[in-house]
Amino acid sequence: MNISRKLPDAEFEVMKVVWANKPPITTNLIMEQVGREKEWKAQTVLSLLARLVERKFLRTEKNSKERTYFPLIGKEEYLKFETGDFMERFHGNSFTSLVATLYNDRKLKNKDLDELEQWLKERRG
Repeated sequence: MNISRKLPDAEFEVMKVVWANKPPITTNLIMEQVGREKEWKAQTVLSLLARLVERKFLRTEKNSKERTYFPLIGKEEYLKFETGDFMERFHGNSFTSLVATLYNDRKLKNKDLDELEQWLKERRG
C-alpha cells in the first residue's frame, strides 16, 4: 500500500498498539493499552480509530456489539516511510549528514560507529 502522509502522534500511538497485538484487535483492547496510559476518553480513541480507517491504515468489522480492527499498513512499511521522509526533509537523503549530526551532538559513541562499520562490511560482502 502506498503511504502518502505522516500520521499525527495520537494516531501513531494507536497504531503502535495495533501492531503490538495479533489481529483482530478490539476497541476494548486498544482502550486498555493506550486509553488508560494517555488518559484518553473512549470518544477520543473511537475518533482516532475512525480516522485511521478513513486513511486506510485500518480495516474494521462489526462483530455483534463490538468493532474489531485489522492493520492494512504494517509497522515496517510505515517505519520505512517515516525514515525516508525524515532523511529527505532533514538530511537531504544524506546518510553522512545524519551520522554527523548524531555524532556531533554526542548521541553516537565510538562503539556505535564501530558497530556501524562492521554492519557496512557485512553488507558489502
